[in-house]
Amino acid sequence: MSNAKLHADGLVRCPWPGEDPFYMAYHDTEWGVPEYDDRALFEKLILDGFQAGLSWITILRKRENFRKAFDNFEPAKIARYDAKKVEALMNDAGIVRNRAKIEGTVAGAKAYLKIMDEGPGFSKLLWDHVGGKPKVNAFKTTKSVPASTPVSIAVSKDLASRGFKFVGPTIVYAFMQATGIVNDHLISCHCYDTCGTAKRPKKLKVPKKA
Repeated sequence: MSNAKLHADGLVRCPWPGEDPFYMAYHDTEWGVPEYDDRALFEKLILDGFQAGLSWITILRKRENFRKAFDNFEPAKIARYDAKKVEALMNDAGIVRNRAKIEGTVAGAKAYLKIMDEGPGFSKLLWDHVGGKPKVNAFKTTKSVPASTPVSIAVSKDLASRGFKFVGPTIVYAFMQATGIVNDHLISCHCYDTCGTAKRPKKLKVPKKA
């Protein structure tokens, strides 16, 4: 039996957003939508790395702060960060202040630039692992959804070998789910059949309490 949930708006969703309007909007408009933009994929991978040990909603509510702090996740700018900039980020209360993750972001930016300069391109590198199109699963319950897969293990090894940090198989699989490389919406969820064609919003409105 599916554990997808019927909400007050008449839509059945995966259970993980709960009743949080902000989280439900993210689920409906972003999670699982195929992303092919190189920079956007880099941003999401870095944010998933910052999530390690935390909940995704915590990172999502701080996403705009992260974008401001990290120059909108422009790899060419991040790759030039020096010790002074790292210290400034360590003093930024708007983000997750973890030195290893901040320094890992700089390392990831350098690795990204090398992939873009020498090939094959960041988006192509990732999507080639699934043949260039989303892998559509058919899970009925969240208990059936794996934490990692052979593909996420392969992507993890690929990224780590190129210099990325905080890219373990579980982090990578969460990243693959969020960016639509795999479709892990439950089959009863209203997004299951449409996320491949959904339109991405320009920005989610962060609640004032965030």
